[in-house]
Amino acid sequence: MAKRFGVSEESVEALLKGQRNPELFSERELVALEYAEAVTKASNKVSDELYRKMKDNFEDEEIIEITCLIGIFNYFNRFNNALQVDITK
Repeated sequence: MAKRFGVSEESVEALLKGQRNPELFSERELVALEYAEAVTKASNKVSDELYRKMKDNFEDEEIIEITCLIGIFNYFNRFNNALQVDITK
């Protein structure tokens, strides 16, 4: 799906390997990735520091949209995992 939105193959490969190379991602993208990971792991424990970084890089409306997308994709992942749905390409 990321490729459909213009994310390079190199960036996708880096993410799959858990790499967040600043040469491949902008500061905003790196902060959003850090936020997505934090929300996914423990949404009630997003640090004040990370939230400040989000506020420094995104408008309130963008933070709401990013958080909503994180939640939706977490829902789909959990739903599909519970039902053992195969990933489609």
